[in-house]
Amino acid sequence: MTESGMSSNHESPSVAVERALAMLEAVAQEPEGLSNAEISRKLQIPKSSASYILRTLETQGYLNRDGDSGKYRVGLKILSLSRGALSGIDVREVALPIMRHLMEKTNLTCHLAILDGPDAVYIEKVEPQGFIRMDTWVGRRMRVHATSVGKALAAHIPQDRLEKILSERGMEKRTPKTITTASRLLKELEKVRAQGYAVDDEENNIGARCLGAPVFNQQGEIEASLGLSGTINQVNAQTMPRILEALKDAARHISMQLGYRAPRRVGV
Repeated sequence: MTESGMSSNHESPSVAVERALAMLEAVAQEPEGLSNAEISRKLQIPKSSASYILRTLETQGYLNRDGDSGKYRVGLKILSLSRGALSGIDVREVALPIMRHLMEKTNLTCHLAILDGPDAVYIEKVEPQGFIRMDTWVGRRMRVHATSVGKALAAHIPQDRLEKILSERGMEKRTPKTITTASRLLKELEKVRAQGYAVDDEENNIGARCLGAPVFNQQGEIEASLGLSGTINQVNAQTMPRILEALKDAARHISMQLGYRAPRRVGV
């Protein structure tokens, strides 16, 4: 029988499942997406078999296919699989109405991120209407040293875990403003802890300025980070104080709904 005759209908269920999961993982690792041919070549799966599985994943909402390029990207439904992995209380459900209010108040794109292995990962996004759009998506993996949400997360994890992340991921120079040394990053994270927020000042993308604030759980541990992203014209010296106040207030509200109670200050 020719390769074209070896359709997924003739595969064992376990092989089909393994191939479907491998496809999801491969597509998730490519922000620009992958075509059927690229997936087939990368995973060494017959094109006809790959096509059958891809159509099924698309029909079920786990993959989206771009009509122009023909490339597949991860669909939002994939997040439904992560509910149990996040926590007992779904931080996304708690955060979403607060994020919508924050977006309306600031007219900036709002993100919620968690630390997954060495990366900050967007798990929710709320975007204002208009012609200015941030090139971000749910599921995007971000470097902790170059993003505001990443810094807000990294500032509240043990130093040995941070060192492991940096040794594994390195400190890629994303722009001329990116922090690329561990000593400078540690100083930056001290500042983040002291002021309660992080800034990405064109460190990940030229022309974009982002702010991030930590979200804590009932145990007082870092659960997620809340971010606002805009252009350097939208987030400037005049608008920054108002935006930061709204961001920190929103992050505080999410933390409180997760059961966090800030420690009382002793003395003045």
